[in-house]
Amino acid sequence: MCVIVEGGGQSKKGKSMKRVGFLLKVKEELIEEYKKHHEAVWPEMIAALSKHGWHNYSLFMKEDGTLFGYFETTNDFQSALDGMAGEEINQKWQDFMAPYFESPSSTHADKMMLELTEVFHMD
Repeated sequence: MCVIVEGGGQSKKGKSMKRVGFLLKVKEELIEEYKKHHEAVWPEMIAALSKHGWHNYSLFMKEDGTLFGYFETTNDFQSALDGMAGEEINQKWQDFMAPYFESPSSTHADKMMLELTEVFHMD
């Protein structure tokens, strides 16, 4: 399951930024291995995320594998996802990471994201 929370704000350069939050669930028996892979995310993946407007991107995890992700984008969320969908490196990363998530038939994490509306934000 993945839930998206979106809100808006301004970047330091004055561009409108959209805040995006999401939840996923990593299989408990694979948590340590999942963390290890994120200590060395492929440079090509980092470059593709930046290219498609994923900024200030962070992942946080509870002990049970519940994962909270957050990023900011100058695009809307769907545009950020669509940009990544066109990147070959993203397909490889999603294929590589799919077995780590609790999902029906190893669905890619980026296909399980559901958008929510932000109800409160304070700078």
